[in-house]
Amino acid sequence: MRVLFFAQLKEAVGRSEIELETGEVDAEGLWRRLLQAYPVLERYRGSVRLARNAEYVGADARFTDADEVALIPPVSGG
Repeated sequence: MRVLFFAQLKEAVGRSEIELETGEVDAEGLWRRLLQAYPVLERYRGSVRLARNAEYVGADARFTDADEVALIPPVSGG
């Protein structure tokens, strides 16, 4: 799957996207894989939303290697 990082997440992991092979996983499984590769993401986990193929998803979402997943941090307007 293609995983996209935005804003401070991009800075924290040092890249804007990665390719990750997971097979089929739920949101918890995806987070485990991401935290294994990038432990720094733990501090953002509570405030980050997941989007699958350009649509926000909940904790019950399932992901496959064919998905594009975006980690969306809180956004402030101005």
